[in-house]
Amino acid sequence: MENNNNIKLTALIIATLASFVSPFIAAAINIALPAIGSEFQTNAILLSWIPTSFLLASAMFAVPFGRLADIFGMKRVFTYGIITFTIASFLCAVAPSSMFLLAFLVLQGIGSAMIFVTSIAIVTHIFPPKERGKALGITITSVYVSLALGPVLGGIMTQVLGWRSLFLLMIPVGLIVLILTFWKLKGEWALCKGEKFDLPGSVVYSISLFLIIYGFSLLPEVTGAISTALGIIGIISFVILELKTGSPVFEVKLFKNATFAFSNLASLISYSATFAVVFLLSLYLQYIKGLSPGNAGLILIAQPIVMATLAPIAGRLSDKYNPRLIASLGMALTTVGLALFVFLNANTSYEFIIAGLIILGAGFGLFSSPNTNAIMGSVEKRFYGVASASLGTMRLIGQTLSMGTVLIIFALYIGNVQIMPAEYPALLQSVQIVFIVFTVLCFVGIFASLAKSGAVKQ
Repeated sequence: MENNNNIKLTALIIATLASFVSPFIAAAINIALPAIGSEFQTNAILLSWIPTSFLLASAMFAVPFGRLADIFGMKRVFTYGIITFTIASFLCAVAPSSMFLLAFLVLQGIGSAMIFVTSIAIVTHIFPPKERGKALGITITSVYVSLALGPVLGGIMTQVLGWRSLFLLMIPVGLIVLILTFWKLKGEWALCKGEKFDLPGSVVYSISLFLIIYGFSLLPEVTGAISTALGIIGIISFVILELKTGSPVFEVKLFKNATFAFSNLASLISYSATFAVVFLLSLYLQYIKGLSPGNAGLILIAQPIVMATLAPIAGRLSDKYNPRLIASLGMALTTVGLALFVFLNANTSYEFIIAGLIILGAGFGLFSSPNTNAIMGSVEKRFYGVASASLGTMRLIGQTLSMGTVLIIFALYIGNVQIMPAEYPALLQSVQIVFIVFTVLCFVGIFASLAKSGAVKQ
């Protein structure tokens, strides 16, 4: 019994540390974008692609690595993921141009995908159902703590040491996780050992997802519409292919499970409507309000602090009560928070911005842990890797679509230019329009959450 408790504690510590690195980089990059754009003389569209490239790579490879983890072992894939992420962090820190930075961020995104799909799956596998919500809540709290430190620590480090220091910070964290994994995390989890890996399905999936996101970023141009359409056709072909494959890379039939399907849909909508908030407010606070990166980060910290506070509480509640109902309440609060930012203008008070961030943080804090618990608790153990990959994919696709929405609005209202004072009115208008889109999207998400709440009885 004591040995089992040690394994659970070790796995939780490693998963918690591993869950820190990826969100930190995502949040820190957003606050450092003006500094990166200034050094590389990057236009608004290419600047938006810096965080998007990381997310797109993660989304493209999450499902294949989730399946590989089930076949070859979760610990093995997790370990390779930490190694890849750490090496990529060093390369990003020494990138000589924006294009090299984009390439290295893609590599870092691949490592991030390997980490995320396995860390959640390992925790879910080791902890019994009655303790799972609490464990997942702690792991997700690490995500929110890193999101909290990202803007503040990222802003200070960017201001004092330069944006490259953000990537250098990830190297010792990655090494610590790697040492703990080799030293303390005993055992391996490969519940589909010996099964075949569906390479054709993986290729079709990854290429289709790339075409959708890349095309989305080019809209409303004709090439963007063609790329997006080809990607959608590819995803439909992927589903048909997976239904006919004996050993699919993704078990599409899992979506016949109402809890699994609607919880994933709610996750997709939630991240689509919320991820770009930090990016938008970072630009708003630094360009429109004229704040330094450090001061902008101090304001943006309000949201993740509330998230980090509520996530473990919501996780424990989801062990006792219907997790889908708790997640639905979170989605409703998130909608209210987004709606407030529709009214941003050049004279908006900092108190108003902080209040909106607190409401957003409360909503997402209540949503994420229970929704994760609902997804992972709705499948058999042999599908934990795939379910974790599905959750990660919904998160990453949602985050990428969130940034894609920003790319479209920026392209329409600002254009392919560097953001200068003459473009500030267009920037403000773009921010307002994006928040209108996000509010409507999240409002629809409430009904997806309510649908899954009634779809399956606990």
